[in-house]
Amino acid sequence: MVKSVGDFLVELVGEVVAEVVLSLLACVLLGLLGLIVYVSWSFSPPATVAGAGLLSLAVAHGAWRTFRTPAKGRRRRGLAAVTTAVFTATALTAAFLTLYAFDCGCL
Repeated sequence: MVKSVGDFLVELVGEVVAEVVLSLLACVLLGLLGLIVYVSWSFSPPATVAGAGLLSLAVAHGAWRTFRTPAKGRRRRGLAAVTTAVFTATALTAAFLTLYAFDCGCL
């Protein structure tokens, strides 16, 4: 019984530490994204808007290529592979920030 309580406590402490580390990483990532936007806007507002537009276009194209039914036996190549990777990275980042950054006190 003592061993099972000890195992439970070790697992509980491990989960708490993991949650704290992930929340801290999410807050740092959110801060870095905000800093990138701030510095970019300070340098050139038109370039920031153009970059945001291009990123939005790449994410939209990647989402379209990800969720449409591909032709039989065809692989994604070139631009389609890049935009699919951009969409996947954006979706994973958004999911990570949604799960952890909004739980920390940084917002």
